[in-house]
Amino acid sequence: MAGRARKGEQSLFGPAEPETAEHAPARRVEQAPPATPLAARMRPRTLDEFVGQERVLGPGRLLRRAVEADQVPSLILWGPPGSGKTTLAQVIARATRARFFGVSAVTAGVADLRKAIEEARALRRAGQRSILFVDEIHRFNKAQQDAVLHAVEQGDIVLIGATTENPSFEVNNALLSRCRVVRLEPLGEAELGTIVDRALADAERGLGDLHAALDPAARAHLLAAAGGDARVALNALELAALSAEPDAAGRRELTAALVEEALQRRALRYDRAGDDHYDVISAFIKSLRGSDPDAAVYWLARMIEAGEDPLFIVRRMVILAAEDVGLADPQALVVATACQQAVHFVGLPEGYLPMAECALYLALAPKSNSALTAYGAARADVERTLDQPVPLHLRNAPTGLMRALGYGKGYRYAHDFAGNVVEQQHLPERLAGRRYYTPGDNPRERQMIERLTALRAQQALPSPPAGEAAPRGDDSGGLRP
Repeated sequence: MAGRARKGEQSLFGPAEPETAEHAPARRVEQAPPATPLAARMRPRTLDEFVGQERVLGPGRLLRRAVEADQVPSLILWGPPGSGKTTLAQVIARATRARFFGVSAVTAGVADLRKAIEEARALRRAGQRSILFVDEIHRFNKAQQDAVLHAVEQGDIVLIGATTENPSFEVNNALLSRCRVVRLEPLGEAELGTIVDRALADAERGLGDLHAALDPAARAHLLAAAGGDARVALNALELAALSAEPDAAGRRELTAALVEEALQRRALRYDRAGDDHYDVISAFIKSLRGSDPDAAVYWLARMIEAGEDPLFIVRRMVILAAEDVGLADPQALVVATACQQAVHFVGLPEGYLPMAECALYLALAPKSNSALTAYGAARADVERTLDQPVPLHLRNAPTGLMRALGYGKGYRYAHDFAGNVVEQQHLPERLAGRRYYTPGDNPRERQMIERLTALRAQQALPSPPAGEAAPRGDDSGGLRP
């Protein structure tokens, strides 16, 4: 049978069976071993049973057409837990006439891969294609990935890898370039509802023989708490159904309280070294910058409850206070650094209080990136003009020789002049008159405009040469996270 082990061997998806040339893609329904979890029993067996991922598996979509035509390319299935990666691999296994090898990156070594590849090459010489499925391919090291690279390149195998991690970082570029990345999304509540209802009604593989009924409140809570993970929803449903007391008619009423107990407390999906770490902190920073206090405190709670390092979060708030609030409210930097000290002093759990206060302050503060753009423009001139000499009158002159050479000569001490302002050139000669700081449009910096205008009038510095207007630099100055 295509997709199964040959006689005497065990495959990833079921017991060994004899394989003959007459076997067609049609499969009989396999009976799951006793005590198999509901989520495993209810796995779809065909594309028509598969729920969700319409963007990649809907009618007419490229991947669906490839599966139905038995022309599946090498794939990396990337998505969160419970989104259907392994299930899709199993569906492909049943739909294809290719020989199917399945390994887990947790247990397979290079020797296992080479053995599978050698067998695939022998089958290829006999006119049969082979699919190698690697679960958790992100756990493969470079040597293991290199072991399959040549076989993929030569067409000896079609590789299907499943990963919860971003393949851009976890899969070698050479291997990634030879695969099509398929992004699977968390299932929506409507899709989870279809899966749950199907499990309740199915007497063969599901809970139909338990006569379990899920009341509307319990159903809504289950679908919301599952977080797009079909495995979580089904396993909680099974536990609730098995623990419910049947009434006199043999029916089991599944209440919201029973479902809540079955769900327990789910761990937030968060990887402090992976995509979740970077995506959630990015959402937090952008919410602060966008002056959205509600979103900011939500993302803050997501990180704290998932176990993120609190000092990492505070460090980002200190940076934002200077980068995005800046001179519109200089007190923001004081608040952020005070928050850092408070969190360092009290730790968690109480540390969430100064963190929440700081996040709300930063979100509500007026915003200005004038310090960022000023530095970016100045840095651009530094890179463009490199080592411009310091004007002689600004140089330090600690020795007689240096004074004889003119160091410090003509320097005008600001406090000797009215208003402590002096007409004097402080930039290198080539950059005389450059303007880097442009006040932002906010109440605080509008006051600075008056001061700046008066200062520049008193200093009466020459304008930049024609064609050399001071650059503002880009919005980020290369400093944004």
